Amino acid sequence: MESKDVIIVGLDIGTTKIAAIVGKRNEEGKIEILGSGKTESIGVKRGVVSNIENTVQSIQKAIAEAEAKSNVQIDYVNVGIAGQHIKSLQHRGNIIRKNIEDEITQDDVDQLLDNMRNLNMSPGEEIIDVIPQEYIIDQETGIKQPVGMLGNTLEANFHIIIGQTTAAKNIFKCVKKSNLEMSDLILEPIASAKAVLSEEETEAGVALVDIGGGTTDMAIFHDGIIRHTAVIPFGGDVITEDVKEGCSIIKKHAEDLKVKFGSALSQENKENEIVAIPGLRGRPPKEITLKNLANIIQARVEEIIEHVFWEIKNSGYENKLIAGIVLTGGGAQLKHLVQLTEFITGMDTRIGYPNEHIASGSPEELSSPTYATGIGLVIEGLERFDIESRKDKTTVKEDNKPTKASSYKKSFMDKIQGLFDHDSDDIA
Repeated sequence: MESKDVIIVGLDIGTTKIAAIVGKRNEEGKIEILGSGKTESIGVKRGVVSNIENTVQSIQKAIAEAEAKSNVQIDYVNVGIAGQHIKSLQHRGNIIRKNIEDEITQDDVDQLLDNMRNLNMSPGEEIIDVIPQEYIIDQETGIKQPVGMLGNTLEANFHIIIGQTTAAKNIFKCVKKSNLEMSDLILEPIASAKAVLSEEETEAGVALVDIGGGTTDMAIFHDGIIRHTAVIPFGGDVITEDVKEGCSIIKKHAEDLKVKFGSALSQENKENEIVAIPGLRGRPPKEITLKNLANIIQARVEEIIEHVFWEIKNSGYENKLIAGIVLTGGGAQLKHLVQLTEFITGMDTRIGYPNEHIASGSPEELSSPTYATGIGLVIEGLERFDIESRKDKTTVKEDNKPTKASSYKKSFMDKIQGLFDHDSDDIA
């Protein structure tokens, strides 16, 4: 079956919102959005599920809305994972082939990948994803596609993403309780990168920075290969909290103030610009200067950008990122954020909108950076489906949905499912 007939659902379980995006690939290879659903997230903190029941309710609302708009029954979802528990490491693996006269096959590559997935981790940690960077055949480096070549030793450098078992287990549990099956668990910055970056940018070298409500997620690319991932435990919610404390107002008013009048550069606001906040229970309105508001916001945004810059330096690719920084996520909509980022890092910066890969005619609201992760999960899901199809390992139900989790994640899913076998009382 061709991937253009396959419907993929991305489920972005975020700190401020839960979004479900239903999409498929059209004749031109663009993503056609069939429908979407969005609801407030009330059970997630800093990218990690903190209340199962609340999260399940939010997921069900978002899925019901997406089903109604797309007229598609949703059974399988590609879910994003983030949170400060996420870590990444580089690792090299190799296999010695028995018969060097035979061409390297997909089975050889799969064996190498499986070896990586079976690496021993610290207690309480699991391998979430294994991403091959480049292959080496008999010391010949820089090979991107080894299948069909001859060689005795097949090696590869891998980018391995690790997360807490409990965090992954709780996501799995929420999806299960929402009467859904998880096709794949995908690191959120990798999904966002698929939605907003061009091939030229990943080749030239770029840092993708996804500023969400609870966390700021990063992915660094160079030569078309992912080189570094990181999760910074600050996001838009911390900025709102600072505004709430600094202006002595309630959280809802702080969020409205940040979204409507907030700026990352205090010098862009004049002293005499004032906004009035309604008083509580008959109290007089509170007057706040926009300069004071911007001062509060700028202090926290500078801290986030300094963290981002530290991660870029730490990756070793600071001087190789020709395409600079691409900001996306809901937090990227803050006024003057690009200017402040360029000022602190000295790197070219732009806002990443997820409309590059979307077919024309899609709802305009989905071209907002807020939906970068959800749309990226659909794009990444389609790409992984293509890989599985080429391996002839994915079976498909009559309604065009994969009937089982992709074997990309099979070992991981089996581990998580195995945990439930000992803990099945917890699942309703």
